[in-house]
Amino acid sequence: MANIEYHLNETGNRPWGTWKCIAVGDKYIAKVITVNPHQSLSLQMHEYRSEHWTVVKGTPTITVGNNVREYQYGQSVDIPVKTKHRLENLTDNIAEVVEIQMGDILDENDIIRLEDIYNRTTRKDR
Repeated sequence: MANIEYHLNETGNRPWGTWKCIAVGDKYIAKVITVNPHQSLSLQMHEYRSEHWTVVKGTPTITVGNNVREYQYGQSVDIPVKTKHRLENLTDNIAEVVEIQMGDILDENDIIRLEDIYNRTTRKDR
């Protein structure tokens, strides 16, 4: 059984926008991540989980490893465990991504922040 720390409909406010947990299962959770205009999540990686992101609104810029590109509605990307990644919204409109996390440990503390425009240093303040 996986160690899952999320709950259905749980939400989180961050300097870049919000997230909402829309599904919780054995070894997976799904969130809607809303990124405000001209905001960015930290460049980060995870020790215990992989992620799959699908763009459902806007045109975010996504970094996976050394690949950085703009994504459109319906496009998706896989983020393997221990791979650096970032979600940015460089536009004037809201961007939303459905994120599916998969792994044995799924919680907000599994964040290794490599760069952060908000100067956050703790793992929890994604």
